[in-house]
Amino acid sequence: MDPIFPLDDTQALLQTSLQRWLHDNAPFERRAALLATPAAFQPLWTGLAQQLGLAGAALPEAVGGQGGSLADHLVVLQALGQALLPEPYSACLVTGAGLLQRMPSTATAALLAGVADGAVRPVLAALEPGARHDLAQVASTLQADGTLSGRKALVRAAPQATHWLVSARDAAGTLRLALVRPGAAGVTQRDVQLADGSWAAELAFDRSPTEALPDLGDMAPLLQQVADEALLATGAEAVGVMQRLLHDTLDYVRQRKQFGVAIASFQVTQHRLADMHMALLQARALVAATVGAMDQSAHHRGRAAAACQVAVARAARTVGQGAVQLHGGMGMTEELAAGHAFKRLSLIEHHQGGVAVHLQRVARWQASQALSA
Repeated sequence: MDPIFPLDDTQALLQTSLQRWLHDNAPFERRAALLATPAAFQPLWTGLAQQLGLAGAALPEAVGGQGGSLADHLVVLQALGQALLPEPYSACLVTGAGLLQRMPSTATAALLAGVADGAVRPVLAALEPGARHDLAQVASTLQADGTLSGRKALVRAAPQATHWLVSARDAAGTLRLALVRPGAAGVTQRDVQLADGSWAAELAFDRSPTEALPDLGDMAPLLQQVADEALLATGAEAVGVMQRLLHDTLDYVRQRKQFGVAIASFQVTQHRLADMHMALLQARALVAATVGAMDQSAHHRGRAAAACQVAVARAARTVGQGAVQLHGGMGMTEELAAGHAFKRLSLIEHHQGGVAVHLQRVARWQASQALSA
């Protein structure tokens, strides 16, 4: 597997160890069992966290982590994408733990220590019915007595979480985060299995008790920051999925014969494969180029993340549809990995909105730059 960006010695060792572990412990043949119920992933998560230490890869050493960075997350997610592994890594560690790291307190430090050893899985519950992809369009309310009321729509990995970080507005209208445990009083949870087999849940709160989190004022900028990081993380996963899909498609067309010859020798097949390869290379390059933008201003970071997602979404469609067409009817069966990869890429294509949504973000940034010039 070609890495997204040049790896240092530690990252190269991480990638090699993870690929070997996934080959031994999470082959494609186990995928159906891992998707059967929300709880089926637990032994695998324990292995990732405790045997490989991946849950703490990007956490500070003070809470039991390895002191890594967002780049380390991308190394992991590329490998997980290639393995088509149905786990909540990005939701729990990139977004959930990423939020907790930026809200320092004794309570969040204890939670992060639990994240590092695999016992705690925090998931952000932010989007609401009718809000589309607008993180700031929040009607849920956080009362002065610490109780929460409201609804959240299709929260990815919510059924596998131990804690939910729920966005809500206080009496002054300020956007806050509240910590809620699954099963708390007043909580209604409806689990939903998505098209790619992963799990999400619709959540409703009726004066549900919450646990205290540090008061950092308006949380909208921080929520947008972790959303941009989640876009980049999803891009890294998509690169891994596309690499797997292109590899499997090459193997298939070399073996599949028509008129006594492998279809890989047909010019139309070679042209399609070339288009798929170029789309993958472009997406991989954009993901690599966006890593540095995560430390820039909110405007530059948002533009880079949106532009990266546009490239990834377009590549996902090119590679996914090309692979299915070259596989023929076999491309949509459950027996081959190609159909599973196609479904995952289809959801990634619309992550945080389709191409039009992210192009609008880029256009707004360019317009603001023109006005300030």
